[in-house]
Amino acid sequence: MPTLGFAAPVGTGGEEFEARITTYVIITCIMAASGGLMFGYDVGISGGVTSMNDLLKKFFPVVYRKKNEIQDNNNPYCKYDNQGLQLFTSSLYLAGLIATFFASYTTRVWGRKPTMLIAGIFFVIGVVLNAAAQDLVMLIIGRIMLVCAVGFANQAVPLFLSEIAPTRIRGGLNILFQLNVTIGILFANLVNYGTEKIRPWGWRLSLGIAGIPALLLTVGSIFIVETPNSLIERGLLEEGKVVLRKIRGTNNVDLEFNELVEASRIAASVKHPFRNLLKRRNRPHLIITVCLQFFQQFTGINAIMFYAPVLFQTLGFKNDASLYSSVITGAVNVLSTIVSIYSVDKVGRRVLLLEAGLQMFVSQVIIAILLGTGMKEDEELSKGIAIVIVLMVCTFVSAFAWSWGPLEWLIPSETFPLETRSAGQSVTVCVNLVFTFVIAQAFLSMLCHFKYGIFLFFAAWVLIMSTFVLFLLPETKNVPIEEMTEKVWKQHWLWKNYVRDSDLIDDEDGDTYANQDNGKHV
Repeated sequence: MPTLGFAAPVGTGGEEFEARITTYVIITCIMAASGGLMFGYDVGISGGVTSMNDLLKKFFPVVYRKKNEIQDNNNPYCKYDNQGLQLFTSSLYLAGLIATFFASYTTRVWGRKPTMLIAGIFFVIGVVLNAAAQDLVMLIIGRIMLVCAVGFANQAVPLFLSEIAPTRIRGGLNILFQLNVTIGILFANLVNYGTEKIRPWGWRLSLGIAGIPALLLTVGSIFIVETPNSLIERGLLEEGKVVLRKIRGTNNVDLEFNELVEASRIAASVKHPFRNLLKRRNRPHLIITVCLQFFQQFTGINAIMFYAPVLFQTLGFKNDASLYSSVITGAVNVLSTIVSIYSVDKVGRRVLLLEAGLQMFVSQVIIAILLGTGMKEDEELSKGIAIVIVLMVCTFVSAFAWSWGPLEWLIPSETFPLETRSAGQSVTVCVNLVFTFVIAQAFLSMLCHFKYGIFLFFAAWVLIMSTFVLFLLPETKNVPIEEMTEKVWKQHWLWKNYVRDSDLIDDEDGDTYANQDNGKHV
């Protein structure tokens, strides 16, 4: 498929290092990506248990009374517009911001593997506190532990996957993280449906089952190897070379090893990686990262998922509407993420994002028109219109799942140079948590006031983000991770103006070091 526009040339790839796709690498990546399973389960379980009457009655009695008292047929979603409950759910994401900065330090100084182990331990502690919660304080502390775990896992896992994977399948292996997120969400929705019928302790079971993926991440992080990038960055050159041979399945790794050593030398010269992110030569990476995280939250995925159960009720599923909605949209989510795994290293990142942008825009506009014209006051949608809308919902979810869902994590993790990679990933997680907080806090209020117009609001943002991708996002497929500057940024029509004269790096102490692309000390 040809690349649209003039702005971002498709990466032709850098020098291909010898590497076999070994069973060991695949298993290692699957175990590391289990952090996504925990993240997805936590996301899916939170929305379900906060709607369970037993939990609301115990910890949020005011919300429980409001939920059962308000009957507003003209705008039924306003009964969920409770700032207190929204704040309980969304404010916890802010706790993840603090964890992210600590995770950036541990990822750089201790390594990717110990950071994932810390995430697993936080997950286990959070699960125990939540499942055994006796009061609101205990419940909140448990949630904070889980959010801290998310901060550490989302910091380390994408970096680990990008660094350990062979160049030609880096995108697919990295998206294993997002695939596990979608599987975790689907599993959580199924668990919620079953435990909701267990009174009065079903919510405890929902929260406690999270211990399964939590233990999987914790145990898995003990047995996996550290990435050669991290080992070499910390001065463990021989260990790094041994691991590199092991994961590449060949002894002929000298070329890649020398490149990693040179990248490590540059990384060691940077004393303040967060300050270095603000330098002109790193501005393209930073802009791309921040915009991707912002745009992902404004695709409208929250609006789509919120409306889905109501549509299934209209189709006659009644009390089972939430189950069918979760299974169908969740299955579409998982299958489409698998499509992304197989296609991202073949067609590229840009093609997936641009095609998905068109698909999401059209589906949201159609949903808004059908809801606006087909649902009058005190009336329900006809089954015919509801069927079309459900098809559009699945169309939207599939597009999101093979584009903005996984690629917002993949692209930042593979574009930052080694000297700012850990700090850059910290910014990625931080910005994602900030905008997750914003949407989580404002969404139900927006839904109450915009009604079907919320789909037009998000459709406009999809148009904006697709334009951004068309003109400003370069292609990174099949480019070795340590060659991005030379092969990608210096070839882009706009970003080359920021990096073309950046053969030198000045650290904060005024010393000058050579860029990894020329390899000569100045």
